[in-house]
Amino acid sequence: MPKTLAEEKPEYRCSECGLLYPTKELAERCRKWCSEHRSCNLEIIQYAVKDERDNHQ
Repeated sequence: MPKTLAEEKPEYRCSECGLLYPTKELAERCRKWCSEHRSCNLEIIQYAVKDERDNHQ
């Protein structure tokens, strides 16, 4: 059953790598790491959530 707008949780995107996070703080932490190191940090990206709108597999 598809989620309604009321059931959807807000997601925050890292402006550098595009990964989605459940909190603004995690997305900002990811953005800072990405911009400083030009890489992703496994300790941070473990909290990324799947983009349900992405139909690519």
